[in-house]
Amino acid sequence: MARKRIFVTGRVQGVGYRAHAWDEAVRLGLRGWVRNRRDGRVEAVVEGNDTAVSEFAKWCEAGAPAARVVSVDVSDDASGEALGAFEVRPTT
Repeated sequence: MARKRIFVTGRVQGVGYRAHAWDEAVRLGLRGWVRNRRDGRVEAVVEGNDTAVSEFAKWCEAGAPAARVVSVDVSDDASGEALGAFEVRPTT
């Protein structure tokens, strides 16, 4: 079981990135969430089997068709937050 926090930088807001991330996470059977950040990045926390989490992180490098990803920062998440079905959260 893997759990990662991911920050995506670039033109990733206003291009359907969160909706596409939700589709991909659900397809991969992941738990967690995705949200826009006020600084222009997209943030996600994902949890699932190692392969699915790795595939999601790889997907983040391209993201939504209209997105222009500049960088993806992936780190272990030790927040201890209980995660349920993947969801899109409000901007923070």
